[in-house]
Amino acid sequence: MQKINKPSVQSMLLQMRFNDQLLSTGTGFVSPSATGPLLITNRHNVTGRRQDNNKPLSATGGIPNEVVIFHNVKGQLGSWQSKIEPLYFDPENEEKRWFEHPVLGGTADFVALPLTQLDDVELYPYDPARPGEDMLIGPAETVSVIGFPFGITAGGNLPVWATGFIASESVVDYDDLPIQLIDCRSRQGQSGSPVLAYRSGGMIAMADGSSAAFDGPVSKLIGIYSGRINAESDIGIVWKTSAILELVNSI
Repeated sequence: MQKINKPSVQSMLLQMRFNDQLLSTGTGFVSPSATGPLLITNRHNVTGRRQDNNKPLSATGGIPNEVVIFHNVKGQLGSWQSKIEPLYFDPENEEKRWFEHPVLGGTADFVALPLTQLDDVELYPYDPARPGEDMLIGPAETVSVIGFPFGITAGGNLPVWATGFIASESVVDYDDLPIQLIDCRSRQGQSGSPVLAYRSGGMIAMADGSSAAFDGPVSKLIGIYSGRINAESDIGIVWKTSAILELVNSI
């Protein structure tokens, strides 16, 4: 019997809400840290505002004060339950619960939110300190954005795999920020998705110039997807795993 691929249970559907009012959907994933499990997602998801001009993303003008996370149920693969995490300690004073990058701050479009509602939840984290096999990842190599475009699922609460290609040199930072570009037809709702180089097995080129044989799937976390460079382009922005690790290690 064919099994569900692990990355399909590592991406989680998010709903950003003001109280009970749904404002937007997105994607997130879990990372371990010294202080406990963290939800990693885009900053614009939790602020409810555009990164470039700070205007509200929702047509209602609403700003979220909570995020609904659809977690895997402990011991019941293929079942999900929703948990609500508040985004603020004190909404009136805008005392936020999430953490931003220790150097880039709000410039970086990703955050870490400590998870507190974990009863009967099974976590399948990505560890940015151990992102995966050291495969050769260069221009034109395939990658997948694993998330929930327009809030849709691929059955149950399993994500959609949107596959594209690396579009910039991995050793170079785009716009002097820890960003990798990809060419992928991705859309709203995929913000916060893990971006993965996933190979089904066989002979795989490694970063050191060698090749290695694998008898099963291997993967490497490239980073977190945060949108396109503009509305007319399929060139997408991926904040690198190394920058996520810097955030996680700062908490």
